[in-house]
Amino acid sequence: MDGDLGNFLRSRRARIQPEEVGLPSHGRRRVPGLRREEVAQLAGVSVDYYIRLEQGRGPSVSDAVLDAIARVLRLDETEHAYLYAVARPPKKGERRRTAPRVRPGIQLLLDSMERTPAFVLGPAMDVLAWNTLADALLGFSRITPAHRNTALQLFLDPEVHDMYPDWAAVAAQTVAHLRLGAGSHPEDRRLREVVGELSLKSEDFRRLWADHQVRACMYGVKRVRHPVAGLLTLPYESLVLPETPDHTLVAYTPESGSETAERLTLLGSWASTSA
Repeated sequence: MDGDLGNFLRSRRARIQPEEVGLPSHGRRRVPGLRREEVAQLAGVSVDYYIRLEQGRGPSVSDAVLDAIARVLRLDETEHAYLYAVARPPKKGERRRTAPRVRPGIQLLLDSMERTPAFVLGPAMDVLAWNTLADALLGFSRITPAHRNTALQLFLDPEVHDMYPDWAAVAAQTVAHLRLGAGSHPEDRRLREVVGELSLKSEDFRRLWADHQVRACMYGVKRVRHPVAGLLTLPYESLVLPETPDHTLVAYTPESGSETAERLTLLGSWASTSA
């Protein structure tokens, strides 16, 4: 997306103080963090080269330069990979492979996970497939296909907002994951649509998007308040599908015998009865 490289580098510069990297602060600064000249000096490139890079008008940048900038800006592994992605977008007319639909075998796998809520996400966080227990938990089948998207629901649906006691943390993780996807799929039309809609309709999203945080949310714990099952503490694992790396299978995996596991069993029985 236009301007991602420059905005990302500026946001990373702003979080590092000169004294942290052995430079004098020279008193009060107009903007926080490192100046462009200081990043260029520490990375071993010319100031003009770095400025052109940050403005998105530089030549093809080498691995060595990107690695040096990542070192100076103290990027973690995920941020480092994101820097590579946004510094080398596809050439005009070049399209990266788009994700195909979920294979029938993956749907069968989901259906076999009777005690585990599980679903598949695309690069724009669209929900592409799910099993019965995931539907009972998150209500995917009740959402129109155009808005069957975890990011849209999280920011635009008040009921979904209220489902998460830790909404602020979940929102920050979601935006960081979505921005990481935007770096990997800059030409993805659906991803642009989702980001555009959220930018227009959600002040919270605009604020978080402007932070330029990037993070792959591949595991963790979420708390969900369900109208039937009550408060659930749900550890989750996310697995990238090898044959379709644009697809991620997400499974909630509460410990066997835990209160949450028992409540999910009751939820599954309730869903079967309702059906």
